This record gives sequence, structure tokens and C-alpha cells, in this order.
Amino acid sequence: MLHKKDLSRIKEVWYCAEENKPIDRADLVKGYEYSKGEYVVVEAEELKKIAPPTASTMDILQFVRDDEVDPIFLESSYYLAPEEAVSKPYALLLKAMTDTKHYAVAKVSMHGREHIVLIRPTAEGMVLHTLYYVNELHKANAKGHAVKSQFNAKEMQLAKSLISSLAAPFKPDVYHDEYRENVERLIEQKAKGQKVTAVKQPRVERVVDIMEALQRSLKENSKATPKKSAKKRARAAA
Repeated sequence: MLHKKDLSRIKEVWYCAEENKPIDRADLVKGYEYSKGEYVVVEAEELKKIAPPTASTMDILQFVRDDEVDPIFLESSYYLAPEEAVSKPYALLLKAMTDTKHYAVAKVSMHGREHIVLIRPTAEGMVLHTLYYVNELHKANAKGHAVKSQFNAKEMQLAKSLISSLAAPFKPDVYHDEYRENVERLIEQKAKGQKVTAVKQPRVERVVDIMEALQRSLKENSKATPKKSAKKRARAAA
């Protein structure tokens, strides 16, 4: 954020509304409003005293089949590596989980809260996924009404043909953030005093006839080069 007048950086100011003056960060404390206008101050040392055992250890609660956890529960992902002293138990558990096709469900504290996590074995090692608690998932994400619709055999065949024409092994390295690249190019052009290059936007037509839309998609995909095809896939996913 910059000041429009002189393009100087804007600084964050901590301000006391009661005394009507700025204050230093050193004068800040954390608290919880338990009643309107009533607060209880919570010190960092007090939080350390009530930290659960999972603040320093990870507790494995159970093992589940590798297809049991709905991906909707996955939040953030981390690589899980062992210290040298426990590398053998790590390798043993990794191999056992891989052979039995099971994931571990564990509890661990990090970033100021206790998480339920899923530990998944991979060829490179273990990956840890923090999970949402059930009450954190928005109701809109819960199981809704089953989608019911009538379609004929030709429509189904066209839909399956489209899937077949775009089916390929998943290679995440071929996907990239075009919007970020465009912003970086914009910044570079403006810094050099150049004219900003506009990105041509595709013409998006409202889908009315599903048969027509499927046929058009198949036709465009058959004509597209690999590079253009990848862009169309990314656009469709967005």
C-alpha cells in the first residue's frame, strides 16, 4: 500500500482509542472479550502452561484405509521428515503403511492450535495433511441432494468421448499460474515505461444445448495443439 500523493510506503500504526494516541507494539497484550467490553488478558507463558501433550509429540490415533478419507477434509500439506535418531522407526512405519495401504490419523499442535492430521506414505516419504474438523466445514459443503437428470445414450457417449479425449496421466508441473505471470509481466513493462500488453480474452458463450456444447468441445480439442489444449483444460478447470 502506497500514499497516492507521493508513492511513499504506508506504515501500520497501533492506536489506542481510549487515550486517543498511537502506542508502541511493546505496550500490546492479548486478551479475550468474555462479555461486552470486558476482557481477560492472556499471557504467552500462561498459554505454554496449558499446552496439550501434542505440543511436543504427535499422537497416532488410528489407521484408515487409503480411500476412506473424503478429500474435502484436507486443508494444508507438509512433508514429514524424521530426525536422524528416529529414521529407522520412520522408515519402518512408512514401509508398513505402504504395504498395507493404510494412512495414519494423528493429533498434533502447531501454529497455536491442535490439529487432526492425516499422514500419507509416498515414494519420497511421508506427507502430512492437516484436516478440517467437521464443525469447520461450511454446511454448503455437506452432502446435498442427489443430482437427478434425464439424458439419452448419445449424450452419454459424447460426454464419455470428451473425457476420453482429454484423459492423460496427471503431471502437475505442466500447470502454472498464468495470472501471476501476467501480473509480473505487467510490473516489468510498467517499470520499463512500456505499454501494458493486454491479454486476449476468450469468447464465452452461454451453454444452452448440452449436445451442442459437447460436440463443440470435442471439435476444438481435436484441432488444438498440445499447448493450446493444455490451456483449454486449465480454463475449463477454472
